[in-house]
Amino acid sequence: MIREIVKINEEKCNGCGVCIPNCHEGALQIIDGKARLVSELMCDGLGACIGHCPESAITIEKREAEPYDELETIKEMVPKGLNTIVAHLVHLNEHNETAYFNEAMRYLEQRQHDLPFSFNVMMSQVHDRIHNNGGSGACAGGCPGSKPVDLSNIVIEDTTHSNKNIKSALGQWPVQLHLINPAARSFQNANLLLAADCVAFTMGDFHPKHLQGNALAIACPKLDSGKEIYIEKIRKMIDDANINTITVMMMEVPCCHSLLQLVQMALSKAKRKVPVKMMVVNIKGEVIKDEWL
Repeated sequence: MIREIVKINEEKCNGCGVCIPNCHEGALQIIDGKARLVSELMCDGLGACIGHCPESAITIEKREAEPYDELETIKEMVPKGLNTIVAHLVHLNEHNETAYFNEAMRYLEQRQHDLPFSFNVMMSQVHDRIHNNGGSGACAGGCPGSKPVDLSNIVIEDTTHSNKNIKSALGQWPVQLHLINPAARSFQNANLLLAADCVAFTMGDFHPKHLQGNALAIACPKLDSGKEIYIEKIRKMIDDANINTITVMMMEVPCCHSLLQLVQMALSKAKRKVPVKMMVVNIKGEVIKDEWL
């Protein structure tokens, strides 16, 4: 049978990660500074990632191949190292591919003394990743951001001590990055808050604590199309609107991190340089990372 599979030229790949959000199956990950196909099983061969690679490092390979074979896959992955193997095993677990997972584990255990990494270290990392992701089947959609989580038992402290309506801190409209005009007055000499779509819905204090006094733009780095337009709009806000700072607020899930990469790509094209702050929010609405880059 003829199969179509993503092929990555690791010499061309610079690890920018722009391709990652465009693989909705979660088959691509950045590992050891390179894009890696961690799941040939989940690769649909449609090539949605290709057009987003600025280095032309990704192609679609058509080849005569047997139906998916886990043993052949794991054999080819072993030389790529520990991190690639761990990502592959975790991905199988997340997609409930128990038979393939067990087949790969048996192969690795039987050949543990010939592996270029410690089998026990691998086991520990796989266990930790699966445990932290909530067990098997945690990511049926192919990305940890798709993991269903019940947040109904989380208690949110009421710090307002009042029944009064909370005033919105939004200072301009529209806010979606495709719709905003970088030349609008609201962005002139402003502090830009570029937030992933999900951020405001997870944070009870988003308006008073984070939005207040900032110009807002929102985007979803996983699902939005036309990211080259995003890069150009951010560049125009830097060069033409003379924004003072950029704060990138994104969720903890891996697919969200390319929002920061869009800003970095815009900065590489801009004539001015502005300070950038990165804030990472977990699904409970807690800021788990807050640092100037």
